This record gives sequence, C-alpha cells and structure tokens, in this order.
Amino acid sequence: MKKLVAAAIISLSKMLVSLRNLFYTGRRFAYRVSPPPSSSPSARLPFFFSSPSTGPHNSLFYCPLIWLTGCLCILRFPFVTKSNPTNFLEYLDKEFIRKSIEQEQWNNPEIVNLIDSSLGPIWVSRVLAELKQDPRLTLKFFRWVKTRNGFCLTTESYCILVHILFSARMYFDANVILKELILSGRILPGFDVFEVLWSTRNVCVPGFGVFDALFSVFIELGMLEEAGQCFSRMTRFKVLPKTRSCNALLHKLSMTEKGDFSRKFFKDMVGAGITPSVFTYNIMIGYMCKVGDMVAARSLFGQMKQLGLASDVVTYNSLIDGYGKLGLLDESVCLFEEMEDVGCEPDVITYNALINCFCKYEQMPKAFEFFLEMKNNGLKPNIITYSTLVDALCKEGMLQLAIKFLVDMRRVGLLPNEFTYTSLIDANCKAGNLNDALKLAKEMLQVHVDFNVVTYTCLLDGLCEEGRVNEAEELLRAMIKDGVAPNLKTYTALIHGHIKDKWMENAMGFLKEMMGKNIKPDLLLYGTIIWGLCSQSKFEECKLVMTEMKDCGISANPVIYTTLMDAYFKAGKTKEALNLMQEMCDMGIEITNVTFCVLVDGLCKTGLVQEANNYFSRMPEFNLQPNVAVYTALIDGLCKNNCIEDAKKLFDEMQGKNMVPDKIVYTALMHGNLKHWEFQEALNIRSRMSELGMELDLHAYTSLVWGFSQGGLVQQARKFLAEMIGKGIVPDEILCISLLRKYYELGNIDEAVELHNELVKMGLIKDNINSVVPNVQP
Repeated sequence: MKKLVAAAIISLSKMLVSLRNLFYTGRRFAYRVSPPPSSSPSARLPFFFSSPSTGPHNSLFYCPLIWLTGCLCILRFPFVTKSNPTNFLEYLDKEFIRKSIEQEQWNNPEIVNLIDSSLGPIWVSRVLAELKQDPRLTLKFFRWVKTRNGFCLTTESYCILVHILFSARMYFDANVILKELILSGRILPGFDVFEVLWSTRNVCVPGFGVFDALFSVFIELGMLEEAGQCFSRMTRFKVLPKTRSCNALLHKLSMTEKGDFSRKFFKDMVGAGITPSVFTYNIMIGYMCKVGDMVAARSLFGQMKQLGLASDVVTYNSLIDGYGKLGLLDESVCLFEEMEDVGCEPDVITYNALINCFCKYEQMPKAFEFFLEMKNNGLKPNIITYSTLVDALCKEGMLQLAIKFLVDMRRVGLLPNEFTYTSLIDANCKAGNLNDALKLAKEMLQVHVDFNVVTYTCLLDGLCEEGRVNEAEELLRAMIKDGVAPNLKTYTALIHGHIKDKWMENAMGFLKEMMGKNIKPDLLLYGTIIWGLCSQSKFEECKLVMTEMKDCGISANPVIYTTLMDAYFKAGKTKEALNLMQEMCDMGIEITNVTFCVLVDGLCKTGLVQEANNYFSRMPEFNLQPNVAVYTALIDGLCKNNCIEDAKKLFDEMQGKNMVPDKIVYTALMHGNLKHWEFQEALNIRSRMSELGMELDLHAYTSLVWGFSQGGLVQQARKFLAEMIGKGIVPDEILCISLLRKYYELGNIDEAVELHNELVKMGLIKDNINSVVPNVQP
C-alpha cells in the first residue's frame, strides 16, 4: 500500500513539473488578448449555429487544451526517458537543431530523444515556434515528425505551423495543414480549431487573415455547421471574414436542403458589419427566385440600387427566370427592357430564360420572337435553346417542326443531348409513332448518347400502349442491366400496359417488385390498379386496395370513386354504386360532373330513369351545373326508355343554355324518334346534323337503316345502307339481314334477292338466304 502511495506522489510531482514547463513555454510565445466585454454574449450571436459559452480568460487559462495536452502526453509516454527534457532546455541550441533539420539528420540521438521524450509533443511546438523565421524549414520538420511511428502531433502544433506559414504568405501550404487538422479528428470534445488557433495567434506578428482561411476551409470541406460556429466566434472577437468567404458559404447554403438558412446568414452577415457585394446579392436573389419568393427577390434588388451597386446580367437573369417560371411573363419582359435601358447586355442565358418561360406557358410565337432577336443580336443559340424549343414543339404536337429544329441544330454544329432526343421520343410515342421513336432511340445509341430514366420510361410506355408488353419487359431488364434504376413512373407505365392487355397477374407482380425496391405507389398508380380490377369486376380486391391506400395516408380522389361506381353499374350492382355516392358525400370527396354523368348513365341503363332525373335535378345542391355530357347521358337514357317527349324538352333546355349538343345527343334523339315512327322528325335531325358539319357514324346510320326498315320504308333504309357503305362505314351482318327480312315480309322478293346478291358480293353476309339470324334490335 505504501509503495502505491509513493508511486502516486512521484507521478503527481512529475505532472506538476511538466505543467510548470508548459507554463514557461506558453509565456514565451503566446501573449493572449482578451475578447471585448459583452453584457450578453448569447444575445450577440450573429449566426444560427450554437457556440460554446466563454468566460474570463488569460494567456494560459483561455485554452485549457494546452494543460490537458501536457497531462495526456505524460500519460501517453513513459515517465523515464533516455534524456532529461528539463535539463535539455538549458542547452537547447537553435542553430544545432536548424542544421540537423536542414541536413535531414533525423537519426541524431539528440533530436530523437527530444521527440521521444514524454514531453515530445510540447517540444515539437517549441521547436516550431523557434524556427518561425524559416517557414520552409519549419514545415519540413513538421512533415518529418508526422512520419514518426506512434507520435501524435497536438492541435497546438498544427495551429502554430499554420500561423507561421500564413505569416510567410505560404497560403496554399497553410490551407493544406488546416485541412489535415480538421479531417484528422484530433480536436477533443469541448474544443475547436478556432479556440486553439486564437490562443496561438501571437506566435508571429498577429494577422487575422488566418481565421478567414479557417472559415474558408470549413466551407470548402462542406462542413457548413462548423463554418457557422467559426463565423460566430470570429464576429464575437471582431475578426470578420472577407465578403468573398461569406459569399462562398451563402452559395453552399443555398444549394442544400436547408437553403433557408442562407436568409439567416445573410441577415447576420450584414448585422456584423460585412458589406455585401454584387455577388452576395446575386446569390441571394438567385436563391429567392429558385424558391419562388419573388417579393424577397425584388426587395433585395431594390436594396442593391439603394447601395449604389450596379446590377449585372446575372442579377437580371435570375429575376427574369424567377418571374417567368411563375407565369408572370409581363414582369419578365419589363425586366428585360429595363436591362437594355441601363446598358446591361443580355446574354444567351437571358434569352434562354425568356424562351423557356414563354414555351412553358404555351406562348410559342413570343418565344420564337426572342429566338430570332437573339440570333439577330449576334448571339448563338446553344443546346439548351434548341432543346427547349424542341421540347415545347413536341408538347404542342408540332413534330415536323421539332424535327426541323433538330436538323438545324446539327447544321450549326450542336449535338443533340439526351433531353433533346427524349422529348422527340416521348412525342412520337404519344402520337402513336412508335417506330419513329425506336429509330430515334437507335440513333441515340449510335452517337453514344446514353438513355436516362425518362428515355427508358417513354419507350416503355410507348411499347405498352402498342400492346408490346413483352418487349417492354425486355427493355426494363436492359435498363436495370445498364445501371439505370426504374422509378415510380417506369413501373406505372409497365403496370398500366399489362392491365390494359388484361394481364392483371403480371401487373400485380410488377407492383410487388416495385414495392420490394422501396418505391411506394402514388395516387395515380393506385388509381390504375383499381381501374384494372374494376375492368375484371374484382370488387373485393378493390376494397383491399382502397384500405391499403388509407393505411398509406393516401385518400382516393373523385376519379377513383367514379371509376368504381361505373364498374358497379356495369356489373348490375346499382345498390353498391349508390352507396358509393353516399360515401363520397359523407367523406367530403368532391363530386364532379363526370361523377354525375356516370351516375345518370348507369341509372338510365338499368331502367331507373326517374331516379336518374332526380339526381340530375339535385346537381345545384353540389354547386354543379349540368354540362353537355350529363345532358347527353340523360337524353340518351330517356330516348332508350321511350320517354321521347321528356328527351325533347331536355334538348330544348340544353340549347336554351347556349350549349352545343354533340353527335351523341342528335343520334339519341334520332333513334328515339325512329322508335316512335316519327320519320320526318328523324330526317329533320339528320339534316340538322349535316348543316352543323357532323358526319354520321356507324351508330347513326344503324339507327336510320334499322328504324326505316322496321317502319316498312325499306327503300329509304336501303338508301341509307348504300350511303354508309359508300363512306366506308361497314354495317354488321345483323343489320343487313334485318333489312333483307323486311323485304321478304313485305313481299318484295325480287328486290330482296337483288339486295342479297349485292351484300354477298360485298362480303357483308354469307351466301345462305335461310341463315338463322338472332332478332336483335340495335
């Protein structure tokens, strides 16, 4: 027990000796300056990051890391060394050390013993300070010490060297050392680089640019929180960073997900007395425009003018683009005109922003005006200009003109990129020109332009729309093999294609695969799945999907409810359809004109015309007015249920509201009149359709032929049959045989035989006059 106490006393005494030496070292080269007093330090924090509290401090106590480092060194290294470091201080020969380092005599026992002693890290700091007049030699010594196995440089050593290098204007090397220190993770909890750098600042003639360098290094390394803490300390100690460095942090902040912090930093930067430059305002205005806060952007623009800062082309480009993206096109044009008035020459980016916003809001003529003006002013359109115009033309369905622009951009030496090609591929797929889209895709590969996820998705969608789902699956596999990850839209296109081709099982398989990749379905995909299940009358599965949607926090929209309601009506489940209508009301789901159209049509087709009429009359309760589609559904239902007079009244009401009836309404009325043998009224409707430029379709001609033949007016019926055939509209076999039968019933045998031979010759009926044909009325 006594031996342990004795050992502890010896250890403690050695620690005290070390601390005494350390105090001596500190006094030699680090005279501290206390920060300015502050009654409320926390209230003065100019930034949004936290910073350690400070209290009264002097040359030694302000940086407890030096004390702690000394103690840790004693614990780290043996207490008994080959040399006595205390005695070594007495005969330390600076010239001897200098020559040893210059001659790289690293194995010199005195140098080795110095480094390997228990106070080695402290002596390194001492040597660095003594060699400060020769910064290159100091750096050489530091680099050698780093290579020593088991030796750990202190943060103080790093900071002393940084001061020396910065004082000698060796800024690059100083920045490298700062990066090494920050990335090494040597800083102990409760301390930071700024504190140690501040405590060692008087190693050389004090210069505060080193603190700006530290601030810049944090920004360069993407350590934005640490940069904020550094800024807080710098402003508290009245060591302000340069505007350029602040601009770098502003730019980095504006590019992150926490971009709103850039607003706070800008405010704190100005509050600290740092004068913003044009670049500062450009960064802030650019950010505000990006997030759509044009009020703040305009306010900053006004501040620039008040400070006498001349806005440059970057300022105007940001504002023009910001207003344009929000559809405030007049504001964009006004800024463009102001730009020219103040002598700020617009560049290619300016014109691209104007062209893009006018294309986006479907004002193509104005976009082309800027395109021509751009060329007339000697500016060359770039790949972005052409790609923007090609994309806009494709969306407008002007494919031929888009192709001309593609040819023109090649002519001027611009190579189309993946965005240009993808726009053309998408437009061709949507226009049903799948072969042209595939040719463009092949051309992309030939010129070594890689597909992106949008390109793949467009091609997949095009293949699925054409029913080529097997090829779409192959393309998906190729996509994954090429390292392009399918997204939600890719899987939606593929699932929709399989559902459309009634491959529901395969569609659900892709849904499972998608969810296995942690891609969650959205409302559109859920709607697609429900549509597919409805088409197969799988109502129980629909309920399960609806429940899953609710569990995922996705509410079914009016389209999904209307789709399900339509499926219930088609399956003869009128009660369930009406229950769904009530559920929509109870849950506050918006009921649209489309919903009422499905409801009225479904009730009429089940013979519940009165109920349909009742719902029709209740539409104002839902703040809705019947549109053409709803009127059409009810008129058609009334005609088919022998309520022709009610249908006529509704038709007159519709016209009284300045609604233009469509072909379906006229055909329904014509069919209803023919069922009641109102032949002249039917002919009047047919004449009215011709006056309005409505071409009769298969349904209209079928009604005329069937109606007149059933009324015994076979000559008129045959005339309409010949007319429809002459227009390339092919009648079905049942209609042809029903007319033939009427000829036989009326005793017109010769005409029946003649018609029979004509129809057989045209391939419209079989050559068997005794064929049994179902007596189905169209």
